[in-house]
Formats: sequence, structure tokens, C-alpha cells
Amino acid sequence: MKPDLSVLDLAPVPTGTLASATLRRSVALARHAERLGYVRHWFAEHHGMPSVASSAPEILIAHVASATDRIRVGSGGIMLPNHVPLKVAEAFHTLHALHPGRIDLGIGRAPGSDPKVTRTLRAFDGGQFPALLAELLTLSRGDAQPGHPLHGIRVMPDDVPLPPIWLLGSSGASAAMAGEAGWGYSFASHFSHTPAAPALRAYRDHFQPSADFPRPHAILCVAAVCAETSERADFLAGTLDLMWLRLHRGEFRPLPSPEEAQAYAYTEAERSQVAHYRELTVVGTPETVCREILRRAEDAQADEIMLTCNLHDHDARLHSYTLIAEGCACA
Repeated sequence: MKPDLSVLDLAPVPTGTLASATLRRSVALARHAERLGYVRHWFAEHHGMPSVASSAPEILIAHVASATDRIRVGSGGIMLPNHVPLKVAEAFHTLHALHPGRIDLGIGRAPGSDPKVTRTLRAFDGGQFPALLAELLTLSRGDAQPGHPLHGIRVMPDDVPLPPIWLLGSSGASAAMAGEAGWGYSFASHFSHTPAAPALRAYRDHFQPSADFPRPHAILCVAAVCAETSERADFLAGTLDLMWLRLHRGEFRPLPSPEEAQAYAYTEAERSQVAHYRELTVVGTPETVCREILRRAEDAQADEIMLTCNLHDHDARLHSYTLIAEGCACA
């Protein structure tokens, strides 16, 4: 059985485009993905990055869910150490009440920003993630016992629970926790060189059925660039090559155009770095891309593939999602 396809949206900001315009483009992408049969549209949480406008996933979720009909919309994810658990509970109870059956709560432990921004967010240490998660669940259920600091605190609206929870991971550290809790699990192979298969295996080995997840459900997130020809796809992927190189150097700038990347004079050391990062992205024609992402899903035993296509040109980005959906349907 072929895995479902979904979208991970960072609201990428290309050079020459206002960040506010990229947010409006997220609606166009979600509607496009819905027409193509994608099952999920998630927003990542990043802060202080000129190339990423998805700093407030819960707002984008509400906006996109209101503009679509069927596709599930969620966070990929809410970086819990950046937030007070009560506020997360209130936001996602509200989203679940407004859009029943269509909201996902993906949760991660990483800050999603540089140390300066993390300090400005007053973020908790990542080591407190289990305690923050336990507080979120206790508040949502309202089951703190008398004498507990959270006793009597009511999350409003109180007639709905949290939507289905997914733990996000890039190293496997959260896999067993997700399984034991009976949640979904999503592995970020779009930026992690760590093999996904061991993490997804640990998730399945520890899985305990729950009301939201009677069976384990694992998502593999993959970066992809697809075009009619391999030459065109390689040209478009130049945006990601230069983006990764700049991030490696600590340079935070909007997404470069493929023309800018093509004109950049890479040193031999930089070409080696680019080649290392290019391993994370599946680049090519529909046949090539679909064959490779399906192979990766099979190797990891993933139930779903979540694609991120961070291209400079909006139309090329939409077209990449189209070609992959059509190609995988025929694979």
C-alpha cells in the first residue's frame, strides 16, 4: 500500500518577496494540495529567520483551515519549550472546537531558533520537555488532584480535548515516548542525516493503542524538488544549496534565487558542504523523485510522506507538488 502524501510548509520567504505575501501563498498551496489529494498541511515553527515566515503556526493553522474543506491542518510543530503549556492547550482546544476532525498538534522539543532568539522567547531548557508535556496534558484533561498546583485550572473551551498529538523527532529520542503514549510520530529526515528506520522501529516496538491512534502511524518528512527534466530540477535546487551553505556560516537571509545560486563561485570546500546537504533532498523528474521517496518510506516503514519544497518561485513550488502527486499516483 502506497503511503499518503502531505505538506510541510515553512512559508519560505524568497528574495524580492515580502514576508507577508508568502503567508498568503500558504492558502494557495493548501488549496492546491487539497485538490491533489494531499492529506495534511503542517506549519513548522521558526523564529527570527528572514527565510521563514511560519513563526506563529497556530494562527496560520486557523487561517488555512478556514480557507480549505477537507485537508487536515496542524503544527509540524509547536516547539513546546518556547511556550507556556496553558497557552498551547487553550490555542489547540480552540482550533479543535472551530475545525473538529481537521486539526493536528505536532510537538517538538527543539527551540527552532538561534540562542539569542531563544533567550528572547524566555524559552525553557529542552531537558524540561517531558515535564512541559505532562503539564500540557494535565491542563487539557483537567485531572489535577486537590493540592496539585494545576488543580482547578480550566482550559477553555472545555468541551473538546486536544486534537491528535504527534511527537516530532530528528534523532529518535522521542520515538519510544510517542509509541508508549499512543500518539503519532514524525521524523524530520528533511534536515537530519540520522537514519529514520531505527527511530520508526522503536516507535512501533513501544506503541500502545489509544483513542486517537488505534494503530501506529509514522510520518517521514522529506525535502524534494521536482521538475519535468532533471536539469530543471537541479537548477531549481540550487536555491537550497546556497541556503544551506549560508545557514552553515550563520548567515540568515531570504531564499536566494536559482540564478543567484548558479552565479555563486563555490570553493571546493563549499562544494563538499553543498554535496553533503544535497543528500537530504530528493531532486529530479517525477519518476526519479517518486521512486526515491517511496524507497525511503519503505526502508523506514513509514505510513506517510510529508514533503517540503522550499523553492524560490511560487509557481515552481506548486508545480513540484503537482508532479510528485501525479507521479506517485502512477508509481
